[in-house]
Amino acid sequence: MSNLKRTPLYPIYAKYGAKTIDFGGWELPVQFSSITQEHEAVRTKAGLFDVSHMGEVDVKGEKALDYLQHVTTNDVSKLVVGQAQYSVMCYPDGGTVDDLLVYKFADDHYLLVINAGNIDKDFAWLQEHLIDGVQIENISPQTAQLAIQGPSSESILQKLTDTDLSAIGFFRFQRDVLVDGIPALVSRTGYTGEDGFEIYLDADKAIQLWDRLLETGKEEGLLPCGLGARDTLRFEARLPLYGQELTPEITPLEVGIGFAVKVDKEVPFIGQEVLKAQKENGVPRKLVGIEMIDRGIPRTHYPVYVGDALVGEVTTGTQSPTLKKNVGLALIKSEHAALGTQVEVEIRGKRLKAEVVATPFYKRPNR
Repeated sequence: MSNLKRTPLYPIYAKYGAKTIDFGGWELPVQFSSITQEHEAVRTKAGLFDVSHMGEVDVKGEKALDYLQHVTTNDVSKLVVGQAQYSVMCYPDGGTVDDLLVYKFADDHYLLVINAGNIDKDFAWLQEHLIDGVQIENISPQTAQLAIQGPSSESILQKLTDTDLSAIGFFRFQRDVLVDGIPALVSRTGYTGEDGFEIYLDADKAIQLWDRLLETGKEEGLLPCGLGARDTLRFEARLPLYGQELTPEITPLEVGIGFAVKVDKEVPFIGQEVLKAQKENGVPRKLVGIEMIDRGIPRTHYPVYVGDALVGEVTTGTQSPTLKKNVGLALIKSEHAALGTQVEVEIRGKRLKAEVVATPFYKRPNR
């Protein structure tokens, strides 16, 4: 695995018992203890994730807003300083370049957070559409990101900072927060369906903060968590994963993230015409939840049938650790997407019964 990229935290993985895998060209921990244990910790207490493989692009200049309005689907003009926005970059045919977060630092300064496996492709796409009056810089190599997620995350993180974290609302952030004396951007965002924070800091300080957080959160049940739990958590909350729910062949509307696609915003964006037509006329396919009736676990790319007709495929599936049920997300023809529709999933050459069910599979209780 020697030619794989590594995050600044790689040197301490072994100390915490990490089992690593190749994830899109990165050598990352799939688990530290067990996926089930880590999943449970995030749902009930707190988990700490190394997400330093994610990409960060700095966007500056007097035309930064116009530029971002053109390359992203959401309405960046609605952001205030200190606010983050979920958005998508699309190709002219409406397919997905990537999904991302846009952070507003100032009227002429933004930060984009993009998916690890897409850093080079996204940066090339952003450069291709660059306009005068905008400068972009890929600051991923010098930036680390830790995510602390779960109901106890605020109380754990609060022990290491004087900044009042309760004042940072959902999808809001503060820059230059001192966490254990380390300057960081602290954002109330995450990818687990739980409350929590994503912390951006200099790469050379990542190990110090990781160790301190785990030490500080020990009594409250904070566990280091890997990609396995990150995937089951985001899946239960129906948060799309690029490469599975979103691809160059899948539009954001098919996946049900139309809230991030503002087809009527003033500045025209790439893919707008196709997406506008889909909003008006309906999408050819829809992402739905399925629950197995027969015994079997639906996995990525398993074909989905209605009668003898192939109607789509599973994008993600597993045995849900929270629900203890075999469930999946499947992208299928819209006419078969109604709740209660019976479908069949082909698992190892056999067609097994399943039913279209409501998603998300998990919603955070109001604690």
